[in-house]
Amino acid sequence: MKRRDLLKTAAVGAVGSTFSSQAQAPKSAADPAFKITNKRIRQSVMGWCFNPMKASDLIPHCAAIGLEGIEGISRNNYPLAKQHGLDISLVGSHGFKEGPADPAKHQMVVDKIKEGVDVAVKFGAKRVITFTGFTVDGVGPEQMTKNCVEGWKKAVGYAEKNDITICFEHLNTRDDTHHMKGHPGYFGDDVDHCVDMIRQVDSPNFKLLFDIYHVSIMNGDIIRRMRKYKDYIGHLHTAGNPGRAELDDTQEINYPAIMKVVLEIGFDGFVAQEFIPTWEDKILALRHGCAVCDV
Repeated sequence: MKRRDLLKTAAVGAVGSTFSSQAQAPKSAADPAFKITNKRIRQSVMGWCFNPMKASDLIPHCAAIGLEGIEGISRNNYPLAKQHGLDISLVGSHGFKEGPADPAKHQMVVDKIKEGVDVAVKFGAKRVITFTGFTVDGVGPEQMTKNCVEGWKKAVGYAEKNDITICFEHLNTRDDTHHMKGHPGYFGDDVDHCVDMIRQVDSPNFKLLFDIYHVSIMNGDIIRRMRKYKDYIGHLHTAGNPGRAELDDTQEINYPAIMKVVLEIGFDGFVAQEFIPTWEDKILALRHGCAVCDV
């Protein structure tokens, strides 16, 4: 074997060894005693991601880690979260399958959003979620856009009166491997289009739920878009891509860099950890995600 071939083989082996070692680094380097210290990013967590762990078991861990909020849990657990010093960072309303894209669902959407606003006021929360719903058979995108805007306008006044922000979530339609990793058929899957709808609603109380994972899949160019749409972002979600797993080096999103942009644009709302843990120790995975975002 020629010298250059020997060097090439050695280099490939070294890179492979390094990659193998680094791939395991997040778990081994995760500090089981880590607690959020910088607190420049207001971190929250999405409770459903940690199923089948009960919210009553998750909540004390969140408080111990130093999280400031929790969402995606039963409203029955809101008092317990508040007792542990956690804000309800986002209140649910209607689901993502049925929404204002279908005018037959407008009353349901308005009723659910108003109910969510009432719950938010009761527990001192500031945000309620909404979705477009799935596409409607036989209806074109322009008409569905009009339907969404008209539906949300029927509800946004109630949010304004109560000083609550409605956060509209963009979702990806590409991942069909899991019912919560992607949502084929969802209408609001283009973040630029979503911002256009928000502009048409034209209310300071109607904002974008910028889900970094979903934007990464459907649009990419995350940092540039965050800067461009900074005035429209009302809430943030995290997760690794691909797989919606931990924020480690097995995925392609550079979260420390993104969190620095969160600070740069002056966003002072919540960044909710919404990854689905794959590590055996789910709380260690949560601590690691919080450490990554504690810039």
